[in-house]
Parts: sequence; structure tokens; C-alpha cells
Amino acid sequence: MLKEFKAFIMRGNVLDLAVGIIMGTAFTAVVNSLVNDIIMPPIGVLLGGVDFANLFVQIGGRETLYGVLAEAQKAGVATLNYGLFINALVKFVIVAFAVFLLVKAANRLIPKEAPKPVEPVTPEDILLLREIRDSLRR
Repeated sequence: MLKEFKAFIMRGNVLDLAVGIIMGTAFTAVVNSLVNDIIMPPIGVLLGGVDFANLFVQIGGRETLYGVLAEAQKAGVATLNYGLFINALVKFVIVAFAVFLLVKAANRLIPKEAPKPVEPVTPEDILLLREIRDSLRR
């Protein structure tokens, strides 16, 4: 069983997957910082000082209205955090675009196989004429 496990781990695909997951985790941290620290603050300023991390709709606890998401969450109030959703959406678009560029570059590096020639299909009337010819020869 140990040999099988070692063979499984040493297969190229498993190692590639492990490297991909590690790189993806590191890339996610970079994208999170890019969105939270570089992209969203200027967008918030352009939109009149909006902090997307604090955009939420308070569902419960209407007796006290909270202006900051952290306070509402600390109080245990139910909230719809649409600002965090917008941040996550921006992160997703950036990651999806980066993966698109990566796949596009990888596709250029992979040699394309020449298409195999397709034999033309012989029409039925030609096949019938061949059968007649062959039977006349016999």
C-alpha cells in the first residue's frame, strides 16, 4: 500500500496539481491585496468616499442602526454584505482574466497537431457501379 501511495504521489499530474494549488493560494493573497488596497479605495473616492467593505443592509436588530459592518457583526445583527460581494466579484474577474491569459499563453506553446486527412466518402451510385462492374467481370 505504501508503494502504491508513493507511485500515486510521484505521478506528474499530482505534483503539478500541488504546485498549482500553492501558486493559486499565493496568487489569491496578491489579488486580495490588489483589490482591497489598490483598486477599491480609488473607486470609493470617485464614488464620493464609499468604503465597499462597509456597504451592507441591516436585516435584524432594527432598534439600533449600525454604520459600520464590524459593529453590526459584533452585535450579532443579520446583514446583507453587498459591498463584500462586490469586492469578491472584482477579485473573481481579476483571477479569471489572469487564468485566461495563462491558458492563452500555454495554448500558444503547445504544438498543434496537423489535422488527419479525412478520406472522402464515396457516393452510393459509384459504389453501385463498382458492384456492377465487379459482377460483370466474374
